[in-house]
Amino acid sequence: MTIIGVVRNPVKLESEEEVRSAILERLPDADIRVFDTTEDDPGRGMAEEAVDAGCTLVFAAGGDGTVRAVAGVLAGTDVALGILPHGTGNLLARNLGVPLTGTSAAVAHALSAEPRRIDVGTIEVTDGDAAGEHLFVVMAGLGLDARMLEETDDELKAKAGWLAYVKALGAAAAGTELVPVELSLDDEPRDRARVHTLMIGNCGTIQGGITLLPDAVPDDGQLDLLLISADGVADWFETVRTVVWDNGLRRLLGGETTSTDVVRHASARSIDVELGRPQPFQIDGEERGEVRSFRAGIRPGALLVRA
Repeated sequence: MTIIGVVRNPVKLESEEEVRSAILERLPDADIRVFDTTEDDPGRGMAEEAVDAGCTLVFAAGGDGTVRAVAGVLAGTDVALGILPHGTGNLLARNLGVPLTGTSAAVAHALSAEPRRIDVGTIEVTDGDAAGEHLFVVMAGLGLDARMLEETDDELKAKAGWLAYVKALGAAAAGTELVPVELSLDDEPRDRARVHTLMIGNCGTIQGGITLLPDAVPDDGQLDLLLISADGVADWFETVRTVVWDNGLRRLLGGETTSTDVVRHASARSIDVELGRPQPFQIDGEERGEVRSFRAGIRPGALLVRA
């Protein structure tokens, strides 16, 4: 008998029966174990219980926080991750092609998909509020996106979904300034720059279908890096053109990834970052306080997914 676990955020997905019915419709003999997250635990302890119970597939039913918590436990095991996207960003689901149209479609997608392995990124904060190692499955970074999260109204986010980020974008842009940074890719000599946005990703697409990291592939054993150093109206116009046209629509038509003086791309297996001053930091769409120095790495093929 197949044992399937469901780590459910009851705030995001109120109906447990909805998940059970969707699974049993396709696997009538499945033994389904449901573990609800709490305010104190977004899913890690529940995922550990699911693994201990012998589950071979564990669904993360909730938002990006639930997915990251469950993925952190399943990484390095042979237990597969399924995603039931019920959050605001649903970033990993978007990047893996999981349907965003409801529980039934997402369950059907997972149960019909061939298991495959994807990479997991690591962030070791050496100087910051959240010292230690953290896993990520989509992207982590600082600058415009982290400040945008900091400015986002949680009540508006609950009511308006990802549109709540639009309101925060203006305030975030106004509060974002160029910061000195020293970077080392794959332990090579350090390079110096001044940036206001630094993104490191395993996947490249965010809300609204915007692709920040056009070369990011979740199973290539590489991290992708984006640096933005726009300063002034002209630089911002160039940034938007590069992201939306050069590395967006034109690339879909067969073009190559473009770097400019204000938008730069690179890839590496490890990235060391030291900032001139502490900056707000986010991991997979969640605020993690401020950080001044960290090392990003990659664990190739660490996570088995059904997507």
